[in-house]
Amino acid sequence: MRITDIREVAVPLRGDITNSVVNFAEHTVSLVAVQTDVRRDGGPLTGIAFNSIGRHAQGGILRERMIPRLLAADPDALLDPSTGLLSPARVLGCTMRDEKPGGHGDRAAAASAVELAVWDLLAKHNDEPAHATIARAFGRRPMTGGVPVYAAGGYYHPDDSLDRLRDELTGYADRGYRTVKIKIGGMPLPEDVARVEAAIEVIGGGDGVAVDANGRFDRDQALAYAAALAGLGLRWYEEPADPLDYALHKELTEAYPGAIATGENLFSFQDVRNLLAYGGVRPDRDIFQMDAGLSYGLTEYARMLDVMESRDVDRSQAFPHGGHLINLHIVAGLGLGGCESYPGVFEPFGGYSPDCRLSDGLVHPGQAPGFGLEAKPGLGDEIANLLKELG
Repeated sequence: MRITDIREVAVPLRGDITNSVVNFAEHTVSLVAVQTDVRRDGGPLTGIAFNSIGRHAQGGILRERMIPRLLAADPDALLDPSTGLLSPARVLGCTMRDEKPGGHGDRAAAASAVELAVWDLLAKHNDEPAHATIARAFGRRPMTGGVPVYAAGGYYHPDDSLDRLRDELTGYADRGYRTVKIKIGGMPLPEDVARVEAAIEVIGGGDGVAVDANGRFDRDQALAYAAALAGLGLRWYEEPADPLDYALHKELTEAYPGAIATGENLFSFQDVRNLLAYGGVRPDRDIFQMDAGLSYGLTEYARMLDVMESRDVDRSQAFPHGGHLINLHIVAGLGLGGCESYPGVFEPFGGYSPDCRLSDGLVHPGQAPGFGLEAKPGLGDEIANLLKELG
């Protein structure tokens, strides 16, 4: 197996929504195709992936540094000697040649898009869904009874109101979601608490509602929200403060009795190790949300899980950020706690394809080979255009 070409295109997200920090109207995502010399169904076998949702495309890093390194590499150096197929870890190592340690950020997301495309390619080569290939690679059995899923919504809209929020969350419940997440930090504390109480009313209890501050708060705000939310029995309180402020995270775990979730903005094994060492993590309740699409891909993500488990945090407490098909297959393949979903948000990447069945809070991945991105409405069209460029 040889790489013959790699292409990247920046695809815009659709919609005008905000959290407490970011307006997503101008955000883009890097969609990547890795083409090989293997022929399938009359054309070259090609892996497809993207970096993740909620950041920006990394076309410059990919086109100027990482893709040229891969295309210039000794083809045999990218292969798994035991199979003769591309090795995700070796491909990742090549993309990172001549990069200094540290500085995890857009570089981590750029590398992940290529590494994840290799996983898609391997699953297509095996003619099986990606979760089966992932499970086998890591010596696990894929989840067959469905993946716990929550609907991530409750963003701030230009025409926001409590009635609009109630209608949105009622729609999620009617579709089969039993847990939802809404945003906080974009309004004064009393108004945000009213939003949370409205969500609890719709879902029927605090244990079905998580809240996300997107790292907005300083110490005083984070502690004030912790005090206001403490008696509501929420599923979790997500990213109250800067994700690298481990000292404040530790203070919050001592002040807030419920689960605190973080990790979405930790992009390396070392970041997670420092969180576990210095962030006051409580192994019996806190939630980890690292996202392979933002952190060098599945190779690095597996190292993050290993360090979690070495500190007595079960992998069932891992709920990756990013409600899309790639993370659904990763959760199912690695036996994690659950998956986020973006129903009707962050199109064309957010949410799942029609062959994924949602029932009573569980989503069942489709059986298409690979991540099944080609079957996602809207995204399939973007992929078709990218493949035309490859020829």
